[in-house]
Amino acid sequence: MKKLFGSLPFRLLLGIAVGILCGLVFSESVMKVIVTLQYIMGQLITFCVPLIVIGFIAPSITKLGSNASRLLGVAVVIAYVSSIGAAFMSMLAGYGLIPHLSIDTSVAGLRELPGVVFELNIPQIMPVMSALVLSVLIGLAVTWTKSQRFTELLAEFQNIVLDIVKKVIIPVLPFYIAATFCNLSYEGMITRQLPAFLQIIIIVMLGHYIWLALLYLLAGAYSKKNPLEVVKHYGPAYLTAVGTMSSAATLAVALDCARKSKVLRHDMVSFGVPLFANIHLCGSVLTEVFFVMTISKMLYGSIPSVGTMVLFCLLLGIFAIGAPGVPGGTVMASLGLITGILLFKDEGTGLMLAIFALQDSFGTACNVTGDGALTLMLTGYAEKHGLKDEEHQSPVL
Repeated sequence: MKKLFGSLPFRLLLGIAVGILCGLVFSESVMKVIVTLQYIMGQLITFCVPLIVIGFIAPSITKLGSNASRLLGVAVVIAYVSSIGAAFMSMLAGYGLIPHLSIDTSVAGLRELPGVVFELNIPQIMPVMSALVLSVLIGLAVTWTKSQRFTELLAEFQNIVLDIVKKVIIPVLPFYIAATFCNLSYEGMITRQLPAFLQIIIIVMLGHYIWLALLYLLAGAYSKKNPLEVVKHYGPAYLTAVGTMSSAATLAVALDCARKSKVLRHDMVSFGVPLFANIHLCGSVLTEVFFVMTISKMLYGSIPSVGTMVLFCLLLGIFAIGAPGVPGGTVMASLGLITGILLFKDEGTGLMLAIFALQDSFGTACNVTGDGALTLMLTGYAEKHGLKDEEHQSPVL
């Protein structure tokens, strides 16, 4: 029993349940405290994300040696192919299913959250994308110059970040998720808006699982390893993503899950998982494609043409690579595509943002879980090309 209560999945599920129940009964004065606590915890988690990105990607690139540039190119290509593959699958499902759906578009009636009691801003040392680019450049430069001193320094920094993750981020996450669901429950997001779009959310979630199954089957076939040995460890990461709605905020738990797998190489985990958390958003892309087609049918009477949707999907895959791994990051990054290619007006973009927010947690969970499949592909690629594992002795979270 003690082992159950101490497990991360149990604590995350308990946080979700307690948060929903508390949101139904708490008064506005109590909610001010909850909103403030969530804000502070969110600031702390967000502050640590660039440190995690730098602490894992840069040292991992140095350990890849002369193969770093090639592996980076492979990672970007498979992330893009996964995203546009999910987009095209969603597009085909949209043309087949949307004309037969009857959907209620009413999303009114939400209660407004009270403001925070006080603000404690903890700015990141740099934006996440800046940390990603810096990590890649430093890692490649150290590899090119063969700087032993910086290689050792980056390895020590990685160990420091590991302790921050283990002793700060993971213990805070259940409380942060509880506060998040408490806020959603208080607003009425769970009880009022969700039923209105239950049909398309269920369809999209089924699409997530289908795409994840396909990704893991392909990864297993390519790497010749059992994909279940990866996906069975991703439960805590999936639940964390549901609670945080952010690939970046889930990064610490995702690393923990991936490092428990017996078939993933540790050097590929340290390199791939933080990288994919920022450039692989297959679940969010799949969701956005189906939603824009649905909203176009709702508001403008027709689904965009096949040519328009193909162009939208191809460009959306590129925008997803540069989208921040934060709540709503994909749809916010692609608003220019929605208005410029699909010609959505204000009411269309507003409704898109509203219903995307309803399922953002599940799209993020698909993104995070899919990262495990791509990391398995990288592991297979490294082994097929005879790249040695330089990190097999590294400490586990």
